[in-house]
Amino acid sequence: MAADSSVPPKSCGQPHFWRFHETLAVPMSLFCHNRARLVSRLQAKGEVTAAGTFVVLQGGVDVPFNDTDTNWPFRQESFFQWCFGVEEPGCYGALDVGTGASILFVPRLPPEYAIWEGKLHTLDDFKERYSVNEAHYTDEIARVLKEKRARLLLTLNGRNSDSGLLSREAIFDGISEFKVDNSILYPEICECRVIKSREEIEVLRYVCMISSEAHKAVMRSVRPEMAEYKAEACFQNYVYNMGGCRHVSYTCICGSGHNSSILHYGHAGAPNDKVIMDGDMCLFDMGGNYCGYAADITCSFPANGKFTEDQKFIYNAVLKARDAVLAAAKPGVTWTDMHLLANRVMLTSLKEGGLLVGDVEGMIRAGLNEVFQPHGLGHLLGLDVHDVGGYLPGHPERSKEAGLRKLRTARTLLAGMALTVEPGCYFIDCLLDAALVSPKQSKFIVREQLQRFRGFGGVRIEDDVLITEDGVENLTNVPRTVEEIEKFMAGAKNAKVN
Repeated sequence: MAADSSVPPKSCGQPHFWRFHETLAVPMSLFCHNRARLVSRLQAKGEVTAAGTFVVLQGGVDVPFNDTDTNWPFRQESFFQWCFGVEEPGCYGALDVGTGASILFVPRLPPEYAIWEGKLHTLDDFKERYSVNEAHYTDEIARVLKEKRARLLLTLNGRNSDSGLLSREAIFDGISEFKVDNSILYPEICECRVIKSREEIEVLRYVCMISSEAHKAVMRSVRPEMAEYKAEACFQNYVYNMGGCRHVSYTCICGSGHNSSILHYGHAGAPNDKVIMDGDMCLFDMGGNYCGYAADITCSFPANGKFTEDQKFIYNAVLKARDAVLAAAKPGVTWTDMHLLANRVMLTSLKEGGLLVGDVEGMIRAGLNEVFQPHGLGHLLGLDVHDVGGYLPGHPERSKEAGLRKLRTARTLLAGMALTVEPGCYFIDCLLDAALVSPKQSKFIVREQLQRFRGFGGVRIEDDVLITEDGVENLTNVPRTVEEIEKFMAGAKNAKVN
């Protein structure tokens, strides 16, 4: 059990996740309400008889670093986090669908744990800490469920539409003695995760606020001749030191110059190791993680704090696309339409600037939108940075059309959804080369104008937003216009001089 480092805020009045000082206290009621939402949804399903039906989830486990006796920093499995908010590895949880009662199962630890890892907590400690109805040891799961006359166990089994990987299905000694259904739970818990509760929204507001401030700290620190990884280090230090975010939600992307056109730059083969040069565009995509909830923000700006005319041209094309989506997104509109809206606005701007010619709708039919923005407009956001629920039964399937096939969801927007809005414009050599030899696409491209953007890199503007009853709430707060960015970075430079 993780111990608080000090006395918690008096306003909490209940068990909570909290790091210290000004960090957000997340009440365990958030997870109690999540469990209640899931139980209510399952009770409404005709094929589920509540009496004797239990949801059984398996939490994450410690993962060794190769064959050594050290482990990777632990992060809880997302579905288990959503239901229980438990920080320790090796746990299980069960929900009685008939009564809504919750049971937490924790590992039975050896006495030596107290020497190496800390205090051995009692079952009552865990029951109180995580606001569950009962706590038992993991070697008692079968016995406890039998005593409660469990007739049917609902386990998690589903394929993530972004990764293609299967979720972790609970297994335990004695599970073969129960009837198990692994098809009902996954779509239902995913649908619950798509719509954020009031308490979840508060956590997302917090982690987006901290991540926004961290991006601004990076903008203040960046200068030519600085290594990209120093921007990553600055971001990670801020979200942890100031916000209590021990983890980031994904590998930080700190691309400068041509690297800003590499969509998932920053991986082990390209570890943010270039030196930022005067005149480079920087594209920094980073998000903190607090209590399991993710932020995902991208800022693009010139390393020296002053946009060139070409940089301003491309940046404003992307900004106009973002602004159009923020103005149009609301419940009832489809994400596909928002993506195409962003594409049209950006291509129109590129045409007005002399980079493209011809009919914009014709460009989209030819797939030119995917040449300059080879990714979707954005994705659902929550406990996973690419959150679950993008493609589920009863909702539109993934399109096979160019320009739409990379969308991570095609759903109709609903109040309570959290998503990223992240239009981009990139100059990726392999895509440009293919477009220039394509009769359908090359006719729209002004070759001599395009040539000067070779090596430019790219621009992405990514905001985290909440769909409200009548529009959107932007959870991101960073300088966005050219004027705002230049003023902010100029102020940072002056402060350093003084």
